[in-house]
Formats: sequence, structure tokens, C-alpha cells
Amino acid sequence: MPTPIALAPLKQPVFRGLWLAWLAANMTMWMNDVAAAWLMTSLTTSPVMVALVQTASTLPVFLLGLPSGALADILDRRRYFAATQLWVSVNALILAGLSLSGHLTAELLLLLTFSNGIGLALRWPVFAAIVPQVVTRPELPVALALNGIAMNLSRVIGPVLAGAMLAAFSAAAVFVLNTVLAAVAFVLILRWKSTPRASALPGERFLGAMRTGLNFAMQSPRLKVVLLRIFLFFLQSTALVALLPLVARGLHGGGAGTFTVMLSCLGAGAVVAALLFPRWRARYNRDQFVLIGTVVHALLSCLIVSVPELWVALPAMVLVGMAWISVANSLVIAAQMAMPDWVRARGMSIYQMALMGGAAAGSLLWGQVAVWLGVNGSVIAAAAFGVLAMLLTRKQSVEGGADIDFSPVPPRDAPQPSTAVGPDEGPVMVTLTYQIDPARSAEFAEVMQRTRRARLRQGALSWGLFRDVAVPGRYIEYFVDENWLEHQRRLERFSAFDAGLREQRMAFHLGPEPPELRRYVADEHAAPTGPPL
Repeated sequence: MPTPIALAPLKQPVFRGLWLAWLAANMTMWMNDVAAAWLMTSLTTSPVMVALVQTASTLPVFLLGLPSGALADILDRRRYFAATQLWVSVNALILAGLSLSGHLTAELLLLLTFSNGIGLALRWPVFAAIVPQVVTRPELPVALALNGIAMNLSRVIGPVLAGAMLAAFSAAAVFVLNTVLAAVAFVLILRWKSTPRASALPGERFLGAMRTGLNFAMQSPRLKVVLLRIFLFFLQSTALVALLPLVARGLHGGGAGTFTVMLSCLGAGAVVAALLFPRWRARYNRDQFVLIGTVVHALLSCLIVSVPELWVALPAMVLVGMAWISVANSLVIAAQMAMPDWVRARGMSIYQMALMGGAAAGSLLWGQVAVWLGVNGSVIAAAAFGVLAMLLTRKQSVEGGADIDFSPVPPRDAPQPSTAVGPDEGPVMVTLTYQIDPARSAEFAEVMQRTRRARLRQGALSWGLFRDVAVPGRYIEYFVDENWLEHQRRLERFSAFDAGLREQRMAFHLGPEPPELRRYVADEHAAPTGPPL
């Protein structure tokens, strides 16, 4: 029988192996968090230490988000992905050994939980960058939906399996199973044979790579909208999840098991929705997905706390899961489409930081609101905030028309220096001289602003446009690269989008010859040696 469209990428052995590795890796994450939180209650009576388990598992994402993305972009992604999984595997082995031997203390558990969080923080950006390499561009939305299925299956299976093992055996048994699953994921990653990225240039420097990643995000209008949307959505949606234990307790007939069942319904809804995405995407664009998903999530959250009945809450949680994954998946697709491959891991790490920042801020904010208005009032306030934020930002589109084509294109103006230039010599200044019709200066300025963003996204340190006061319509554009190597690297990042933008600039230029282009390298011998006059 033909494979359903929603599962089509799994027919590819490479993607299937990586998907199974991702599923196993995420199961270990959820099982580790459940077992660590439970074990901490038997190791100490301090509520602070118990609460710090969650902090220790999530804090590394904030501390290492951008650095991990930079490493994933400048190192071989297969080796780096395997190294991050090896870190998690060794951490799980140490945790299991200490637990079995009875030498695990509350402080060691907290430290190893933080260490496990480091591995998770390092792993997510590189996996997000790998997926577009192993599937075709048309298959990317479906592949990302399958990744969402893996995340939510692990959210359902991991805690349930960990809870059953805790009841039947002990936390040590969970840690042992975690070690096995982490090792399986490591082997699956090693089996993937990646295609090395072709470049004659040496890798980027670590700090420079982080700066370039931030510059790209700041100069990408569409990515900035995506970051705003994901922050606001998780700021809203976290209220229900953060307060879910108290919501479950307040339901008629609710008890300790109700919380787990409601979480399972949330994950099950996300899985069902992901399977239906190919059919839905034929009718709705990403902006409509985000709008409808946000409103549906808000309305159902209000329903769950307003009608405290299990027969209402459980199906509503399934629909909440469907709305949640619809928004999250649409935004992650928009983020992936807004970035070229050379900066993808850095961009996705910034995306993850915005997501986690919204979740952390939401937990803090709506927890405090619950003190003032009660749990039900806090969830309703969060829902109202989400709808209001969507209305206030309704003109901010994550669709933005056609997706940007970042496929590489060789530049026509590759440098051919007449004298030797060292890779670290610089800064390098490039100037282009345009002669345009003065009557079209406003249109030219608009195109040059798009050019400014493109130059800075590619790694330029600064950019400027000057008008000649003696010759009407004569303009000089300049931009500066850090050194000669970075200048060559920026040219290597030239894409089909940049080629189209160049044609728009050329359409304004008058005369038979193209704009004059010159490159200048800073003269180290001209540096001042004394105090300024």
C-alpha cells in the first residue's frame, strides 16, 4: 500500500535512522527528568533542591544556546551530533552507576542533571540543522512534523514508562534503561554517513561565528517575526502546562493519575494533528495556522478550567495538543525557511532560546498571577493575553510571501588581488559606485536598505551609502568585512536571493559599464604610533 504523505520521509533510511535516534534521545530526556525529580524527594527534604532539578535541566539552554549553534555550524555536524549524544550516554552511565552503588547524593544528582542538560542544549541545534540536509525542500514541512511526533511520543511514553519502573523497581532501573537507550541513539547517529560541506576556506572562529549568527537574526525581518511569535505563544501556552497539576487536582474526580493522563492526551493530540498536517496545509497558510491555533488553544484552556469535569477536560486536552503543535510546527518551518544552511544551527539555537525564554517567563508570570487570581483566573488571563497579543501583532506575518531561495550562487565579482593578501589582513572595505536617475532616488534607497540587511546578514561589520554632492544621482556604497578570510567567506555565502537583489540594484544603474567595484585592505603600517594631534 502507498505510504501516507505524513510518513513519507520515513521511507528514506537516513532520515528514518536519525528520527529513531531522536525519538530514543528524547525518551531518555523525559525519563531522566521524571526519575531525577522523584529520586530527589527521597534524597532530601528541601523543597528548594527538589525545585532546582527542573532548573538544572533547562538552564543550560539559556547558557549554551548560541554557543552550541555556533559549534554546530563550524564543526562537522555528524561528529558533533555524535559527540553530544556520547556526552548524554556517559552522563547516564555515571548516574546509573552511582544510583546502583548507593553513592548518589542530592548534590551529585543536581550536578549530573545539569550535566545532562548541557548535552541536551548542545544536541538540539545540530539536529535541527541536519534535517534540511537529509530531506528535500518540499518534504521539509512533513519531516519537521514527524520530529514533532517523536517529541510528543517521547513525552507520552517516557514519563509513563519511567513511572511504571519507579513503581515496580527503583530510580536506578530507570537510569540503567536510559543508558541503554542513549547508547542505541549514539549507534544510530554513527551509522549516518553525512556529506561534508564543500568549502576551500578554514572553519569560522567561535566568537566570530556567534557574532555572525546574532547579526543574521537581527537583520532578518522574517526571522525576527518568528522569534516574536514563538516567544508570545509560549508565554501564553505555558500557563496551562505549568499549572496543570493544580488544574488536574481541581477537576471532579481528579487525582494524582489525572495529571499524567492529561499530559498523555496533550501528546496524543499533537501526534494526531501532525499526521493531518499535509491535508490541512493544502487549505491554510502558516499565518492562519498560527492564528487559529492560538485562538483554539486559548478557548480550550478557558473551557478546561471553567467546566471542571473529566469528560470535558480529557478531549479538550487532545484538542489543545493539536492546537499547540499546529502553532509550534508552523513557526519552526517558518524559521527553517528563513535561513540558509551555513547559519542554520545558530538561527535554530536562537529560536530555541526565544521558545524557552517565553516558557520560563510564562511559568513565572502566570504562577504569580495564580497567587492573586487563583489557578482558574490565571489560565483565563493567559488565554486573554494570547488572543490580545495576536490581535496587536496581526500585521506581523511569518509567511511573508514566497520562501526565500538561499541556494548558493557563485558571485560574478570574485576577488582577484594583484598582490598577496594574508587571510588575517584587514579590515577589508568594499566600495561600489552607482549612477542613477535622481528622480528614482527614493526607490533606490528602498532597495539599498534591503541590500544593507543582506550584507550584514552575510557577515559584514558595517555598511553605508553616501550621496555625491557634486554629481546628482551618484552614490557610493561601502561595507566592511573583518579580514580577507571573512571577505571570502561572505562571498561564499552568496545566494540566489542575493543575485536577485543585485539585479534590482543594477536596474537603477545608468551607463554601459557596471558599477565600479573596489576592494581595500587596511594598511597595518599606517596605524598611528603616537598620541593624536
